[in-house]
Amino acid sequence: MHNLGFALEGAWKVLAAGIVLGAGLPLLFALGIRSLAWGAGGAAEVDSSARPNPAGTVIGWVLFLIVLALVVLGILFIVVSGFGKALSFEHIYPTIIDK
Repeated sequence: MHNLGFALEGAWKVLAAGIVLGAGLPLLFALGIRSLAWGAGGAAEVDSSARPNPAGTVIGWVLFLIVLALVVLGILFIVVSGFGKALSFEHIYPTIIDK
C-alpha cells in the first residue's frame, strides 16, 4: 500500500505539469494573439469598426515574452540535467549548480 502512495504522488505531479505546460503555455500564446488583434482593431477584431488600442499590443508582446522565457527555461532545464547539473531557483534568476 505504501508504494501506491508514491505512485499516486508521482501521477499528480505529472498531471499538474501536463496541465500547466500542455494547456497553460498555449493558452498564454492564444491570449497574446487575441491581445494583438485587440491592439490592431479594425478588420483584426470581430467588430470591423473597432479602433486600435495600443494596450492590446503591449499586452500581446508581454505574453509572447513570457511564453518564450518559459520555453527557454524548459530547454535549459533539459540540457542542464543531461550534463549532470541542476537548475536552482534559490535566487530570483535561475542558476546552474552541481548536483
